[in-house]
Order: sequence, then structure tokens, then C-alpha cells
Amino acid sequence: MNEPPAAHHASPADLPLYSRFVQRLHRRYADVLHLLPPGPPTRNSLNAAYVALQATGLDTGAALRVLRQLTLERLAQLDCTRQASLDVVMQGMTWLAEVALNIAWQQVMSDLDVLHGAPTKANGQRAEMWILGMGKLGARELNVSSDIDLIYVYDEDGETLGNSEGRNKVSCQEYFTRAVKRMYALIGETTDHGFVFRVDLALRPNGNSGPSVVSLDALEEYLLVQGREWERFAWMKSRVVAPRSAVVNGSAQAMRGVVLPFVFRRYLDYNVFESLRTLHQQIREHAAKRSAGRPERANDVKLSRGGIREIEFTVQLLQVVRGGQFPELRTRPTLNALQRVAKAGLMPQVTAHALSAAYVFLRQVEHRIQYLDDQQTHVLPTRDDDLKWIAQTLGYPHAGAFLTDLDAHREVVAQEFDTLLGGDRECKGCNGKNGQRESTDLDGIAAVFTGRIGERLAEWPGNLRVQALRDDARGRLMRLLQRTAHWLEEGRIGEEAVLRMVDWIEPLLRRESYLALMLERPSVHERLLRLLGAAKWPARYLLQHPGVIDELAGGNLFDSRFDAAEFEEELQARLEALRRTGEDDEESLLNLLRRAHHAEQFRTLARDVEGVLTVEQVADDLSALADAVLRVTARWCWSRLKIRHREEPAIAIIGYGKLGGKELGYGSDLDIVFVYEDADERAQEIYAGYVRKLINWMTVKTADGDLYEIDTALRPNGNSGLLVTRFEAYADYQQQRGSNTAWTWEHQAMTRARFVMGLPSLAPRFDAVRYAVISAPRDAASLKAEIVAMRERVRQGHPVKADRFDVKHSPGAMVDAEFAVQYLVLLHTAAHTELADNVGNIALLLRAEKAGLLPKGVGESAANAYREMRRVQHRARLNEEPTDVPLKDLASEREAVLALWRVVMG
Repeated sequence: MNEPPAAHHASPADLPLYSRFVQRLHRRYADVLHLLPPGPPTRNSLNAAYVALQATGLDTGAALRVLRQLTLERLAQLDCTRQASLDVVMQGMTWLAEVALNIAWQQVMSDLDVLHGAPTKANGQRAEMWILGMGKLGARELNVSSDIDLIYVYDEDGETLGNSEGRNKVSCQEYFTRAVKRMYALIGETTDHGFVFRVDLALRPNGNSGPSVVSLDALEEYLLVQGREWERFAWMKSRVVAPRSAVVNGSAQAMRGVVLPFVFRRYLDYNVFESLRTLHQQIREHAAKRSAGRPERANDVKLSRGGIREIEFTVQLLQVVRGGQFPELRTRPTLNALQRVAKAGLMPQVTAHALSAAYVFLRQVEHRIQYLDDQQTHVLPTRDDDLKWIAQTLGYPHAGAFLTDLDAHREVVAQEFDTLLGGDRECKGCNGKNGQRESTDLDGIAAVFTGRIGERLAEWPGNLRVQALRDDARGRLMRLLQRTAHWLEEGRIGEEAVLRMVDWIEPLLRRESYLALMLERPSVHERLLRLLGAAKWPARYLLQHPGVIDELAGGNLFDSRFDAAEFEEELQARLEALRRTGEDDEESLLNLLRRAHHAEQFRTLARDVEGVLTVEQVADDLSALADAVLRVTARWCWSRLKIRHREEPAIAIIGYGKLGGKELGYGSDLDIVFVYEDADERAQEIYAGYVRKLINWMTVKTADGDLYEIDTALRPNGNSGLLVTRFEAYADYQQQRGSNTAWTWEHQAMTRARFVMGLPSLAPRFDAVRYAVISAPRDAASLKAEIVAMRERVRQGHPVKADRFDVKHSPGAMVDAEFAVQYLVLLHTAAHTELADNVGNIALLLRAEKAGLLPKGVGESAANAYREMRRVQHRARLNEEPTDVPLKDLASEREAVLALWRVVMG
């Protein structure tokens, strides 16, 4: 695109030469232009100008109309000399609307109170009416010749008190209905001074056939029962804009509880794609009819292909689909929303930047079109001098350069919009539009499949869930199965994957958005089938947490790994978004944590079954996820603890077992111990309550499931000990100081312990305690006897058939390798400090061999065997199969670990 040259230096005095409308303003209002204080219009300067205009003898309606003219004159000057950004112009017009509506409402209320008395609720308090700004007014994006979309809502039914004589009582509904008529007279009617704003009430419940004002209860019932998909887009930008008192005193907050559940659904909602596609098609058809025989109307910068509306639709669609689960996406202004959508990974940053640039450009063009004659139009003028003026005020030397950039911006917008709303792609072997076959009969679909799939689908016509589907949902299901059959024919997927998909989708048929998602995103459909075909456990996980399927839509799913910092930052952003809307109750936070955890675990699972990650990398990422969830949960719990006595808790979490060794698998418990360092006399009581709350947050099952099972049995004195321990007492216990000390098996556990999170000063102190424990002098024979005895108890608790080999518990299996490593660490760390690092069994075996503690090749062979056993165990669990194999299958690996055991333990 062309780079506009430096600003065209036109002085305000020259500006009337460039705009017919501004010429008229200067001729008529020259004597009052100075009443609007210098600079961009603000709420304060507009109120000051209104007072000054009234002082000249103008009544309310006339003063507001002249105020509009002064505002437009000022914005035209600033904008066309490039002294005001788009945001300044839009905000100035928005403030004008808010100020005008507030002033008009005060006047109307004063007049009606004289006639009928104050409208009163059952409790005797005054009933309030809120004026909701929709669309661009709600988003603070008004253009300079915009109408305003309003909805009038009052809080509660009742009756007025009557006039001074106690007469003329009317219902609240009647009072506010009359108020709306008077508001229109003050704001919308055209007089000698024009109008303040064109007013449109068509977005109210039941449109133009509905009452002009509704109660909050009636609005809630309408949205719940009759609200349509397209109305969700309108309500997403809704905002109480007047009276100002309702915004300041907070009473307007009552609208949020009604609007938010309607706009943002709890589950990812791809049903809106078809609705928006239909709405947009209607808009394009309307634009085409308007331009029929008048080709110049095809240059509509708002409604034509690649126009402003397509940018708005693009970002609103992503907001509505995901805003229920990602509250940080709930923002009204388009430019702000584009950045949030990109930050959430729903759109490449380069695309968001391009759409933002196009939006600013097109809105600036729109304003210049409207500056020409103050007409509510978005169509480029056909006169050469008008085009030249628009180009010059945008900084272009001539109209040709301007039109080139205009076309380039619109093409970018159109391509992105078509990509987003493209829906199904054509597929080979499919008939009809958008890859649909002609068949819409379930029996016919079942006949397309053979074998077990056909038999399974033959049950569906009699299935109550299938019978209850609406026609459009049944159509989606048919098309989804048709596409699946086509892929099966091509060999892109296998029979097992299709069977698991059928089993997965059947109980979810009432949640039609999952059908819509897979239909709208063929790549998600195919990835889902690949995932289901790879193993059984993903299907179970998807059934428990179906919302995670949307993670398959991410373009960088297989090119990235879990990022703890990014995960925590996103959760904090969602918390702040919930706070802004007053939704940050405990239940919401619990579900927010669970959804985020499930989504990240599922992303790791998808990478795992696709072979992108090794078993070790899976364990690393799952362990890092657990650490992050613990950190976030600990912070949020502390902030909500009623009896906290300090800003940050002086507590730490020590991880043991798989968490400590960073070897977590899917569904692993967390073995953790809580310690604190706090001299406050209430510390034990406070931290005990805090830990109980933290464990509850982690383990309680909500509608979105749970996070982790927590095991605290490794704390000093086990389950009979305190839930949280002073660090000094913990150190004494571990280091055999005093009469109450740790057992050898607890020291074995210490070899895999690590500081997970908490008070930073405790981290080096814990490391020192851990080192002191594992490097303490020990009698080799006694240590060996205790570990062998412990190993025998574990073996007796996990019997294995004689002809089978369990990769974890059989002789020569993983537990033998782990116990051998623990023995080496506890006996030799004092002389070989490299064994102190908590780096995992494989690395420690290699270090022990390098240190000469194992014969050459024994450590390396055992390490390789351990790695293979972990892989076999991991795959078995993914397929929900036993972890034992025929004895011959892992014979060499078994022998390698037995050799290690013989060398170390005798």
C-alpha cells in the first residue's frame, strides 16, 4: 500500500473550502462556535458549552442541536487537518450522545414528575430507567453522522405517586413509555437547528412491534426464550449510557447479569457461524439491491465486500464463540477486541494488525464522506473534487493513490472474512453445495458405512437423543457423517476412529455446538478422528471434558510446547476480566482453573498421540502444568482467605514422587508437603485453614470436573501429623534431630523431592536440608537391608502372573531400577555430589556409571531399558490396557535391570 505523505497543512480557516457542510456551519453559527472550549470535545467541555448555549436563550432541544453542530465543526477541523486520531473523533461523538441523552432525560423526568409524580417500586424507592446504547454507541465508536441504536429498560414495575394533588397516577410502564416519546422529541426530531441524533429503537425486544420500553424482568424472559443468534452480536456491545447517575451509582450493573449469559455461552459456541453467515448474506444482498442500476453504490465502505462491517463481524464472531470461556475477550471496541483476539491465539498478530489498519483507514474514509454534507452515507462520492478532497485530507497527493490503498485494504478484509466464514470446503466425491451429499436420511447414512460402523449407526434412528434433534442440527449431523464416510473411503482414517467418534458424539448430541464446530472446521474434525483412532483414553477424556475439542483448531498446536508463564498470564487476564464484570465468585474461578487445566492437558495429549513429544517431554510438560496450577491456585486462594494476616503467605510446597521427579502422567496424583516460616502466633491456625482451602480448590468436583487428587501422606508423621509444618520442625524431622525422626523410606522419597513454589527464602533452605539428608553417612549393609525389605513389600502388594512381565512391579521392572538408584544416591552422594541433583532415574544411572559406581555398560543399559518400559507403560495407559506383557516381549530390558539390581543390591 502507498505510504501517505506528511500531513496536508490546512489551517482551520481554510477548512470551509474543503467541506460544504462546514461552510454552512460557519455561516450560521459563527457567533457561537467559540462556546465549545478549545481542543477535542470531552464530557466536561460539552456540558460547559451546553450551559453557555442555554444562557443565550435557547431551550433544551435547541441547545442540544446547536451543541451537535459545534461538535461536528470541531471534529471536522481536527480530523481533516490530521490533528485528531480516529479514537478521538469516535470518543467525541460518543460523549456528545451520552451528554445529550443525560440532559434530555433529566428534562423529561422533571416534566413527567410534575404531571404524574415519581415512578415508584413496591419497596417505595424510585423506579429507574436505563438508556442502553447498542452497536457503535455502546462500543464508543460513533461515526460523525451516526444514528444511535437505543433500548430503554426500567428496573421494576410499579406506579407513580401522582401529581401535587395526588392525581394522574400511572403505571411505571406508562410513565416510561411517555418518557421515551419525549426523549425522541428532544433528541430525534428535526427542527430548524436539525436534530441531535437519529434514533433507532429496532433492536429492542420484538423489534418495532414490541413496546418502546421494557422492564428488566421482561427483557430477561425475552432473551431467555426468544432471543435470536444475531441479537447476541447486538447485545455484546450494549452499555448503559444514560442517565449518568445510574452509571456512577452502580445501579446499571443489574443489566450485566441479564445480558452476559445471553451473549456468552458457557460452552464454545460454533452455532453462530451459520447465523452470522446468513445475516451477512442478507446484508450483501441488500447492498446489491441498493446498488442495482447505480454502480457507484458498490463503493460502500461499510457494507460492500471488504468493508467495515466485515471487520466487525470477524472479530465479533470470535468473541461470541469463545467469550464464555475466555472472559478477557469481552470488550466492546473493535480495535481493542482485535488485539485481544490475537493475544488469545485466535488470530495471527499480523492479521490483527492488518485488520486494525484497515479499520482505522475505512472509518476515517467514512467520516470524510459524512463531513461533505452531513449525510448518513458510507458510499464514496462520484464527483472528482470530492474524491480529491478526501484524498488530500488523508494525506494523499491525488485520488488515484488513495483509491489504490482503499482497494488494498478492502481486499485484505474480504479475504480474512471469507476464510473465517468459509464453512465446509468442497470435497472430492461429495455432491451438492459445501461438500454435502444429497442423502439426509439416517437409515441411508448408516447404509453408507459397512461392518461395525453400519451396525452401530443402524441403532440411531430409534435413539431418543437423535430423534430430539432439530432439523438444522440433524442436517449438520448428516453432513458430518457424510464427510466421515468419504474420509474412510479414502483411507485417511480407520474404522476404530469412526466407532469411537460415534460413541463420543452420541451423548453430546444435545450440545449442538460441537456438531457445528466440526462442520465449520474440517481440520478439527480430522484431527479429532486421528486422536480417537490413536488410543482409547483420549476418547474418555473428551467425553468428560468435551469443550477441549476446540484446542484442535489452533494452528500452532503441534509447533509449540506448554509455556507456564503464558498460561499464568492468560489466567490472570481472565481473572481481571471477570472482576470487571463482577463475575469473580469462587465457583467461577474454580471452573476457570479447571477449563484452563483441561485445555492444556488436552493439548499435550494431542501432541503426544501425534508423536510430536517423547514420553519424557510429556512428563516434563505435565509436571510444569501442575506446578503452574499450584502457583495460580495458591495465589487466588490466599487472596480470598478471610483471616490472612499478611500480603503474601510465608509458606512453601514441596513436591514428592512423580511431581517431585517431574515424571507426572495423565491423571497422576500430586504428592505434596506444606511447610511455613512465620513467627505470628496465629500462623499454624491460619496456614492450616489456608491449606485445607487450597486442597479443596484442587480436588472438589464442579460442573467442569476437578484438577488433581492431593496426597499429603509424606508429611512428617504421615497422616497422623500436622497438615502444615513449621520449616524448622520439618528440617529436624528429616535430619534425624530429636526423638521424632524420618524413616529410611522417607529418605528414599527425599531423593525425588523438590521445592515447587512458595516463599523464595525457603527454596535454598529446603535444598540444603535435602542435600544434608541424602548425603548423610550411612551403613551400606543396613541401608541395603531396609531397601530390599521395602522392595519385597511392594512386590507382594502387586502380584504378577508367572508368564507375564509387569513393566512397573515385576522383578527386573521399573521399581527395581528406581530402588537401585535411590540406594546409590543415599549411599554415595557425600563422595559424588553429582548424584544430588534431582534429574531423574535415567540421568542418575548414567552419572553413577560415569562415577565408577557401576560397571561399564550396566548403567547405560539399565537407563535404556527404563526408558523403554516407561514408553510401554505410557502407551498401555493411553489405550487403557494392562501394563503387563508376555515375558519374552521385554526380555532384554528385563535382564538389563536385573543386572543393575544384582550389581547394586547383590
